[in-house]
Amino acid sequence: MTEHPLEPVHIIGGGLAGGEAAWQAARVGVPVVLHEMRPVRGTEAHVTDGLAELVCSNSFRSDDAEYNAVGLLHEEMRRCGSLIMRAGDANRVPAGAALAVDRVGFSQDVQAALEAEPLIEIRREEIAGLPPEDWDSVIIATGPLTSPALSDAVLAVTGEDSLAFFDAIAPIVHKDTIDFSKAWFQSRYDKGDGKDYVNCPLDRIQYDAFIAELLASEKTEFKAWEKDTPYFEGCLPIEVMAERGKETPRYGPMKPVGLTNPHSADKPYAVVQLRQDNALGTLYNMVGFQTKMKYGEQARVLRMIPGLETAEFARLGGVHRNTFINSPKLLDGALRLRADPRLRFAGQITGVEGYVESAAIGLIAGRFAAADRRGQTAGPPPPTTALGALLGHITGGAVAETFQPMNINFGLFPPPEGRIRGRERKRALTRRALADLQTWLGGVRAAAE
Repeated sequence: MTEHPLEPVHIIGGGLAGGEAAWQAARVGVPVVLHEMRPVRGTEAHVTDGLAELVCSNSFRSDDAEYNAVGLLHEEMRRCGSLIMRAGDANRVPAGAALAVDRVGFSQDVQAALEAEPLIEIRREEIAGLPPEDWDSVIIATGPLTSPALSDAVLAVTGEDSLAFFDAIAPIVHKDTIDFSKAWFQSRYDKGDGKDYVNCPLDRIQYDAFIAELLASEKTEFKAWEKDTPYFEGCLPIEVMAERGKETPRYGPMKPVGLTNPHSADKPYAVVQLRQDNALGTLYNMVGFQTKMKYGEQARVLRMIPGLETAEFARLGGVHRNTFINSPKLLDGALRLRADPRLRFAGQITGVEGYVESAAIGLIAGRFAAADRRGQTAGPPPPTTALGALLGHITGGAVAETFQPMNINFGLFPPPEGRIRGRERKRALTRRALADLQTWLGGVRAAAE
């Protein structure tokens, strides 16, 4: 990085949030030093040293900006010049109405853009403890797999215990090992291209046998200190769902609605869906099949699914422990740590859940830090926008005593005017959000000139 009249913003963590924060700051002329500990120190979930590696699903979820809060967040980020959304769009793979990406191409594109930006310096090193005092502007975007040394240092500053939950990873199957005499291509209700998912049907007898073996399988044993750690409700292992009731998976990821089996006139009792995981279309991710089964048990039990009897797995599922801070109590409205305002937090460590939500908080943190460095006052996105609603939730909208990870949803938005219900209510919220975002972006540009 060449010399610059402004001191750099230091960003710790080269995931989606850290990469987005670095990009946003550099785009307005503020230099950045991006610190990523991999490959110097690995994590329990990452398998490469690439920036912005996707360690769980390859889906950014719904891309419907008119009726879905996640799709709205996508569009807002695009309008803010998001690098993560640019790379996501460039590496899109078929997924119906969702935005799913080739995870390798996505990571490569993000890393190439960050490496090519002259105002960004990437340092491969672990920040073991609190950053040096002369780093007067720091964004901690280390995600749910923050190194123990840094996590302990943050806890010491806050005087709080970190919250923790278990997050699970779904298996990935080689497409050429799926039996298409039993499986077929189709999206639910023929959305997207109409055939973006592989579907494996189960009848009642097959479903009951599968659930029985799922429940009886050997599971990962947790350490004593992990015993009371809860799961995040939005990413439950499939066997934990089954423990809540034999029919629970059939009303979740295995629901048989909106599908027609071309191989049989009988309606499936349950369906397992797989979604394309890479651009070549050679790998497919088992949707909603996060699991804590031991590896040998995964192969045995999952091969009970019709169409997967001879499946070969490119990656088996797993469980890892995630941590996040009590943001409503610890952070101010600009994502600064109240106990040490030179430190900002971004991404999943703040208690947002999901790839896009994590990147969105990185986007906001990067803009806040850049404005401070330029001597400007940065107002937050309006609370009527997805960005503003998410920010407001983690910095005060949520109750600190019961704070848990949260995806973006319309329940975080101020209600629209009038008595509007159903789809029209959602459309009113998205239209208002995009109009208010444009007004906010106009003000931001004017302040920067």
